[in-house]
Amino acid sequence: MKKPDRKPDNGSRGKAPDERKKDFGKFRGAGKPKPRPAKKPGKAPSENDPIRLNKYISNSGMCSRRDADVMISSGVVSINGKTVTEMGAKVLPGDLVKYDGQSIKPERKQYVLLNKPKNFITTMDDPMGRKTVMGLVKGATKERIYPVGRLDRDTTGLLLFTNDGELTTRLLHPSQGIKKLYHITLRQKVQHHHIKQIEEGIELEDGVIKPDSIAYVGDGTNLYEVGIEIHSGKNRIVRRIFEHFGYTVQKLDRVVFCGLTKKDLPRGTWRELTKEEVSFLYMNS
Repeated sequence: MKKPDRKPDNGSRGKAPDERKKDFGKFRGAGKPKPRPAKKPGKAPSENDPIRLNKYISNSGMCSRRDADVMISSGVVSINGKTVTEMGAKVLPGDLVKYDGQSIKPERKQYVLLNKPKNFITTMDDPMGRKTVMGLVKGATKERIYPVGRLDRDTTGLLLFTNDGELTTRLLHPSQGIKKLYHITLRQKVQHHHIKQIEEGIELEDGVIKPDSIAYVGDGTNLYEVGIEIHSGKNRIVRRIFEHFGYTVQKLDRVVFCGLTKKDLPRGTWRELTKEEVSFLYMNS
């Protein structure tokens, strides 16, 4: 089920999903995160921009860029009928690229946002026959798309899919500090002093972790629900933070991913990103 296109919610950090009707953008007691070094904004690629030949070949889904370099150096690739062996050669819009006499056409970039339900694993296929997220976005596009990062089987919320390798690399690279906002429901009341300790940073088995902000959801009277904004991409990091203090996570829902929200996106459905949203992702990664 696809929803209509919409513009990015650039000020959406902290907007709760519609189905919960809650707003934990203003975390009660949350401190302001330390300023991060400014980074040069990215730019979404245009269809009219020249592109390196090896990237053009890789974008067709034929092979990796490294393998494309081997093909080019072997003299089996041509642009407009002329054999090209230069690694830095560029392809312009309208150019005819061929490999061993066969035309090469790059895949059209696709961007799909899913509101993942429980009991689906984030993998392309599963030998054990379990349900995967790929079944939920089947039919979204003719091109083969891949999940950007992953969500655990029992974790719900936003998961981005694309065949844009450059954007995927940007979003997953640790240096980019892409922020995610999670709504956690626990089986035990979360103690105030534990919230403070997490806010100041705690040491786990793989190093110190400090969220950008953390607080009780809403007005803070419900001590079972916590919102946490974090940019770390470590495996199961949110669950491990609370398990460190002996808490059991009952529900974990990712409600914001790099400025994208779940507004008008019911659980189990997907929609395509708008051009504005794609540009926003490039600018903020």
